[in-house]
Amino acid sequence: SDCQNFARQLGDIPGNYLTPTLLAKAAVDAAKGTKLKVSVWDKTKIKKERFGGLLAVAAGSDQEPRFILMEYKGAPASKKPVCFVGKGLTFDTGGISIKPSQSMEEMKYDMCGGANVIGTMLAIARLGLKINAIGYVPSTENMPGPSATKPGDVFVARNGKTVEVFNTDAEGRLILGDALAYASEQKPAMIIDTATLTGA
Repeated sequence: SDCQNFARQLGDIPGNYLTPTLLAKAAVDAAKGTKLKVSVWDKTKIKKERFGGLLAVAAGSDQEPRFILMEYKGAPASKKPVCFVGKGLTFDTGGISIKPSQSMEEMKYDMCGGANVIGTMLAIARLGLKINAIGYVPSTENMPGPSATKPGDVFVARNGKTVEVFNTDAEGRLILGDALAYASEQKPAMIIDTATLTGA
């Protein structure tokens, strides 16, 4: 219940008080005192790891993206991990393909998939489950800033695939694509993907 409520509280925080950097800090702080190993990639590391989708979505915001990794080892290393991947859009305007203004304030909830992954990893650690688990949360804002990705732009994703963006409001699949590719590389037992389906 504590972990569920923590995830809900993250969702309720306004976008200006929960940027990608602050979401990452919340995950790090919440994991203190548990057996979770939390790592946070900054923009330089994200670029080095070729997360082209995450970088493309983040291009229009003055807030730097973050990639949050939460690792729990409760079983022998030979046991394949369960991986959780969660969408961490701390605010989604739609980018250049901007959403209607009505109800746009609710787009602070576009990080609830990521919040649920953080909450799930905290619960696994607190319960001391005898499994190996890894949580991944790609996090950014989707804004129509001067450097924003434009419809028709092409980028290269983590797995080497080129992607042409028709609608910048399809940002979730772009950032999740990189995270899912990275999770697949870990040869997990399974991947559980939690996104948020929002929209106009």
